[in-house]
Amino acid sequence: MAVEFNNTELPDIIEIKNVSQSYDGGKSYVIQNLNLLIEDIPNRGQFVVLLGPSGCGKSTILRYIAGLQSPTEGEILLNGVPRKDEDRIGMVFQQYSSFPWLTVLENIALGLKYRGMPKKERNEKAFEMLKIVGLEGHENKYAQYPALSGGQLQRVAIARSLLVNDKIILMDEPFGALDTNTRLQMQDFLISVWEKVQPTIILVTHDISEAVYLADDIFIMSKAPANLAEHIKVNLPTYRDKNIKRDPNFIELVRYIEDKMMKL
Repeated sequence: MAVEFNNTELPDIIEIKNVSQSYDGGKSYVIQNLNLLIEDIPNRGQFVVLLGPSGCGKSTILRYIAGLQSPTEGEILLNGVPRKDEDRIGMVFQQYSSFPWLTVLENIALGLKYRGMPKKERNEKAFEMLKIVGLEGHENKYAQYPALSGGQLQRVAIARSLLVNDKIILMDEPFGALDTNTRLQMQDFLISVWEKVQPTIILVTHDISEAVYLADDIFIMSKAPANLAEHIKVNLPTYRDKNIKRDPNFIELVRYIEDKMMKL
């Protein structure tokens, strides 16, 4: 049974309506009749996580929103109107996406450069975002390993995405290539950025504990032909630190989702 949404008086920021995806002319579907509504919470944003088995279309959902792919059927709406080609939404991938021949500052400012913004203005804006993501002092380094660590390279990608659109940021397994300690640090970093900028973040992850730690809302997708199998409101304090992971409510929710995932 598909998830149903209660459209409140809050403005809609992202809506996916009756979307289906086929790669063989409609003989089979990866995603079928999927609906997703994310409302905009003023002066706060939201943190939404997509969970589900491999191949169910989680990354495809992000690609729809980013404008990197169009569904076979259905439509994508941003702020209540159909998505337009000129809409710009940043996306952070698992693979490091910075250009190694550019400096950190040049990478962060790249989207503004393509918009035609003068160099002085775009560098000023990029430097402000650089400070928000904690990379001050690294602006003139080339965005490559080992000049920057894996976590720092992902901070560059997050800063670049936020500078393109600070209302929405899409993240596709952004910490998947990091070691355990760095991944835990990046989770806390992401919470701190969310507190400062207050965007709506949509994260795809396979890590259930990470999902519960970060999310306001968790959507579990079913196997193909995929739909939303369950919507879980995370009943934990809005802003969290690592101590919440010892909370019985946290532990119980992780266990509940694990059980649900095993039944998909």
